[in-house]
Parts: sequence; C-alpha cells; structure tokens
Amino acid sequence: MAGPVVLFDVMDTLVVEPFYREAPVFFGLTLEELLVQKHPTAWQDFEQGESDEATFLARFFRDGRDFDRAGFKRALTGNYRWVAGMEELLAELAGHVPGIHALSNYPEWYRIIEGRLRLSRFLSWSFVSCLTGVRKPDPRAFTGALGALGLAAGSLLLIDDREENCAVARAHGLGAIRFRGAAQLRTELVQRGLLP
Repeated sequence: MAGPVVLFDVMDTLVVEPFYREAPVFFGLTLEELLVQKHPTAWQDFEQGESDEATFLARFFRDGRDFDRAGFKRALTGNYRWVAGMEELLAELAGHVPGIHALSNYPEWYRIIEGRLRLSRFLSWSFVSCLTGVRKPDPRAFTGALGALGLAAGSLLLIDDREENCAVARAHGLGAIRFRGAAQLRTELVQRGLLP
C-alpha cells in the first residue's frame, strides 16, 4: 500500500474524552471549579506511567479529600464512545495506508477503551504515553515514534485535534492534520490521495 504510516491521537480525535462533561457532573462542580480544585499534575503523572490508578485517584484533589473513587472511574470509563463518523473512517483508511498507530497521551485506562471499542481492529496501540513515558507535545513523543518505526519523518502523518501537537510534529518533519471532525478529515485525506 502506498502512502504514509498514520499516527492517530485518540482522545477527542477517535474517542470522545468524557472528563470535561462527566467529571464536573459527578462532583457537582462547574468545569472551572473542578480545574481549580484538582491536583495540578496527578493526571499527567498517571498518563506518563509515573503513578498507578490508586495513586492517581488518591491525589486527584489538591486538598486530598476522599470521594467515591470507583464511582468516578465508572463515570469516566463508562462513557467512552467513538467520535461521530470516526469508526467508519478509520476502517476505510486502514485499507489504504501501510499502517496506523495510536500516538496518545493516556494512562493505563486505554485498555478499557480497547475493551469497549476495539480500536485494535484498525490500529496498533504503539505509542501511548503511559507506556512510552512521554506526553505530546514533547518532541520525544514524535522522535520516539520515528525511531521505533525506523521510518523517515516524511513517511509519517499525525492526525490530532490539538494544533500544538501538530505544530511540533511538523517542526520535526512529519506531516500533520489538525482534526476538526470526520467530514473535514475525510476531505483532507482525499486531497492527500490517501482515500479515493
């Protein structure tokens, strides 16, 4: 198959990120209140594999307050679902490019996403931050993928909903498309000759 190997961000590109809606509802807070009250690095540490689930939940709030940790996890992980149109588009793309890999900032809960949605039908969970220890937009997230795949930068295409990540990828020679929705992405993939 011709074309580049594709690196997909996962959250809010393939899978709806439930945190911003479900967590405030669970705690009875506004999103703004929650962002002020949560620990500033607990989630990032969990995403980088520097802490496990129990440690993350124990550190979730700055003030160390207790809460229904199992209920909170269920509120988030029970709401993983495909971004509209992306399951079908990913299935189509998988038949036209030589490989698709996840390049995702996410903790060990990516396994729950896989269990619910089976993204591995279409991609390999190759570069998840809890496994690599590096989060985008750190350049090592991109250079690490390049080294692991043994490919030239121009042979990789990142698809990500955050422009900051796309900009760093481009700065290191990768192609990049900022994701804004399935229809927009399909149009851009057709323009690049990756879909008919």
